[in-house]
Amino acid sequence: MGRMRVLTVNPGSGSLRLHVVDDDEVLDSAEIGRPPAEAADDVKAFVDGMTVDAVAHRLVHGGAELTEPTVVDGQVRAAITTAKSLAPEHVPNTEALLEQLTELLPDVPHVVCPDTAFHRGLPEIARTYPLPARWRSRWDLRRYGFHGLSFAWAVRRAAELLDRPAGELNLLVAHLSGGCSVAAVAGGRSVDTSMGFTPLEGTMMAKRSGTVDPGMLLWLLREGHLEAGELEDGLYHHSGLLGLSGTSDDTRDLVRDSRAGGVKARFAMAVFEHRARRELAAVAASLDRIDALVFTGDIGWDQPEVAEAVAGGLGVLGLRGGLSRNRERDAVISSSGARVPVLAVRSREELSLATAAVSAL
Repeated sequence: MGRMRVLTVNPGSGSLRLHVVDDDEVLDSAEIGRPPAEAADDVKAFVDGMTVDAVAHRLVHGGAELTEPTVVDGQVRAAITTAKSLAPEHVPNTEALLEQLTELLPDVPHVVCPDTAFHRGLPEIARTYPLPARWRSRWDLRRYGFHGLSFAWAVRRAAELLDRPAGELNLLVAHLSGGCSVAAVAGGRSVDTSMGFTPLEGTMMAKRSGTVDPGMLLWLLREGHLEAGELEDGLYHHSGLLGLSGTSDDTRDLVRDSRAGGVKARFAMAVFEHRARRELAAVAASLDRIDALVFTGDIGWDQPEVAEAVAGGLGVLGLRGGLSRNRERDAVISSSGARVPVLAVRSREELSLATAAVSAL
């Protein structure tokens, strides 16, 4: 198949990114800073008169049925509907945008690209929760993993920067953004990751708690301190950096406030960095060696203070600080004599989406 012009659709819980991609080149883009449910007019204006060969939709959670990039048909739409309860902050946005763009661009194939696909080959010991067998079989309770499009691009770029085939590399990858997760990648394949059944597990995030003691949550419910809806809202929208700082979920604000003497901001950042180190150390146990640590995501790419604190606190893994404060290009940011190289890679989910769509077609 020759070159294809692909419209990529990347909805977050509160924003939307649209790109037109042709052979790893972005021809046009729009960043819509409002929830996708409120962006219908913006989407229509962006695609008006547009000519593309395919549309690639990021799907945060593919559930048990959607495990690879797939051309949309009735069966796929039904699987997306089933997956909505697994990622209620994200999947309904994908479903709504798919409906709208199918109407606006009816004559081209639409491809859903699950973020969970990158982790579909997780070893059984890494994907299994130690729960009763009847629960696991009845409701398919397992660890799925997320941020796969970002991880796939980071692995590809790391191989290029290190001038080694991806299939020969063992990498730790930290996607740090509004949502955060880490992964251990061996030979180009995910072998462990911090997020699990939903995008709530793992390291601390901007507004999400990450992993907390399930016994504590059961206590809050059992004792009547919180209703299920209150608990869900708190864990997804009022925890993480926002919950600890009380002022912001943006690391740029918190780094600035920390330097100005803000105690809560500094504490929020310290916990965030500690939790990232903790999760990286945990997934590192699934590797027999570490060839590099790769930072990606908005925070990983654009907040060198965070990369420094995380890498500098992982001496037990052979990592160290003294990183360059690169914000301009993908690069190795550790010193030339570093035992384990540290890389910063800009997240390019739009390019991963376009590549995935072309592969599916």
